[in-house]
Amino acid sequence: MKALVFLLAFGAATAADLRIGIIGTDTSHATAFTKVLHESSGVRVVAAFKGGSPDVESSRTRVDKFADELRKSYGVEIVPDIPALLAKVDAVLLLSVDGRTHLSQARQVIAARKPMFIDKPLASTLEDAREIARLARTAGVPWFSSSSLRFGPFADSLKAADVTGAVVWGPGPTEEHHELELTWYGIHSVELLYTVMGSGCENVSMVSGKDADIVTGRWKDGRVGAVRLIRPYSDFGATVFRAKAIIQSDPKLAKVDYRPTLVRIVEFFRTGKPPVEEAETLEIFAFMDAAQRSKAANGATQPLR
Repeated sequence: MKALVFLLAFGAATAADLRIGIIGTDTSHATAFTKVLHESSGVRVVAAFKGGSPDVESSRTRVDKFADELRKSYGVEIVPDIPALLAKVDAVLLLSVDGRTHLSQARQVIAARKPMFIDKPLASTLEDAREIARLARTAGVPWFSSSSLRFGPFADSLKAADVTGAVVWGPGPTEEHHELELTWYGIHSVELLYTVMGSGCENVSMVSGKDADIVTGRWKDGRVGAVRLIRPYSDFGATVFRAKAIIQSDPKLAKVDYRPTLVRIVEFFRTGKPPVEEAETLEIFAFMDAAQRSKAANGATQPLR
């Protein structure tokens, strides 16, 4: 049934399949996305470049495993470098788990004029995120970046036209090599906050404890939104405040389903129209940058820059 729904979302097969390439096989998204995409008509992941970061344990220990699974289970060709991949594909999923690698990898995709989805995080710093956007804008290359938490029934159930504030929560593990701590896993919850609140945050404070970080943002219109990042792990959830009602998230809807995101990705590859605006994605990074500066300043409120 799920495969049928996915097929109907994309329509009938085109004369030529949409050939997709993966950069970065050091994340489970490489195989999970490929499995779902191969259930659809007219879409194939045909090549992948392993990439990988030797100094990040979750990259080093998984990059070969997922590459082998892509090759053996889905017939994906593993290529030696990004130029070889770009010669074989129409569009790119940049999935490398290490955000530090994204600017150098994206630069090559942009130079080849290929549409690109960049899995979270867009980058590991605000400066790198802005440079990716600048390069793509200058070259006229369509792209977008998003957490999968943005799309699907869970996020949809929390949206309303009259949101006055929100508190969201989720897992908060960090990775020592990422300068902005929230880009590693906290970005999921930050993106959910933005999905509910929209853009327009002007300042942020971050208070850290042993088991959690609490990040609070004040929007230009006076609304307040907060994220609680819990360690070592937690489920995702949210409370959304409306003018005359409160929405409480349904835990049953919080389970991971990549199909809504992949429907949007393939639609984007076909149309060149990103479902998330560049300005909002960059503001999310400015939010996380301000949070890091606040933590360094013992919780003092910091403006977005």
